[in-house]
Amino acid sequence: MGMNSINTNIAAMTALQSLQQTSKDMLTTQSRISTGLRVASASDNAAYWSIATSMRSDNAALSTVQDALGLGKGTVNVAYTAMNSSIDLVSQMKQKLAAALGPGVDRSKIQSDITELQNQLKGVADSASFSGENWLSVDSSATGYNATKSIVSSFTRSSDGSVSIGYITVDTSQAVLFDANTSASAGGILDSQRDSTGAVVSTGGTSIMGIDISNLTDSAADQATLSGYVQSVQKALDAMTTAATGLGANQTRINLQSDFVSTLMDSITTGVSQLVDADMNQESTKLQALQVKQQLGVQALSIANQSSQNILSLFRG
Repeated sequence: MGMNSINTNIAAMTALQSLQQTSKDMLTTQSRISTGLRVASASDNAAYWSIATSMRSDNAALSTVQDALGLGKGTVNVAYTAMNSSIDLVSQMKQKLAAALGPGVDRSKIQSDITELQNQLKGVADSASFSGENWLSVDSSATGYNATKSIVSSFTRSSDGSVSIGYITVDTSQAVLFDANTSASAGGILDSQRDSTGAVVSTGGTSIMGIDISNLTDSAADQATLSGYVQSVQKALDAMTTAATGLGANQTRINLQSDFVSTLMDSITTGVSQLVDADMNQESTKLQALQVKQQLGVQALSIANQSSQNILSLFRG
C-alpha cells in the first residue's frame, strides 16, 4: 500500500497532468477540424509547411501563366477568325475578276462590288484587335514593333530556388495583311505591290487594294492586265491560307499548353492537400475519444482529491 501524504497528493498531480494533456490534445484536434489543416503553421511541421508554402506560391504563379495563355489564345483566335473572313472576301474578289474576263461585261459594275470587298477587307483587318493587339493591320515603322510575339507559357522553379519562364513565340510577319509603313519595300499581303505574275515587287505593281477594272476593255492588253490581277489575287490567297494554317497551329499549341498548366495546377493542389490537409474522419473520431478521455480525467482528479478527505476519518473518534 502506497504512502498517503497531506503535503503531496501524488494521485491528484498525476490526474491533473493527464487532464491538462487531454485538453491540449483537444485544442489541437479542434483547430484541425475548424481550419481543415493538419499543418496550419510552421510550428506544426516546419518541413511540410515550407514545402506547401513554396508549392502554393508556384500555383499562384501558374495561375498568372494560365491568364497569359488565355490572353494569347484570345489574340490568336481573333487573328485566325479575321484571316478566315478575309480569305472568304478575297475568294469573292477572285470570282468577280474571273467574271470580268468575259467579253462585253460591264466592268464598272463589277468594280463597284470589288471596291466594297476591298473596303470590307480593310475593315476586317483593322478590327481584328484583342486587348490592343492587332496582328493583321500593323505599322512596322512604329517604335518597339516586333513581328515575333511572345506568350508566357510556363513557370519552373528549380531545386536551387532559381526561376525560369517559358514562352510560346508566334511569328506574325506572314499574317500581316496591311502595313502602314510606307518606307518598306513590301507591305502586307493585301497592300504589297504585285506584278503580272502575282509576285511581290517594290515598285511598278498593283496591290490587291489598288485593283480597279472599271476602265478596262476587251483589248488584248487589258485582258492581260485582268489576268495579272487574277494571278495576284490567287497568290494573295495562297499567302493568306499559309498564314491561317500557321495561326491554327499556334492555336493548337496554346490550347495544349493551357490544358497542361491546368492539370499541373490540379496536381500541385493535390500534393499540398496530402501534405497539410487534415483527415476529417480521423480528426472527428479522435475528438470524440478525447471528450470521453476528458470526462474520465475529471472523474479521476475528483477521486484523487477525495483521498485527502479520507485521511480526516482516521482522526475522528
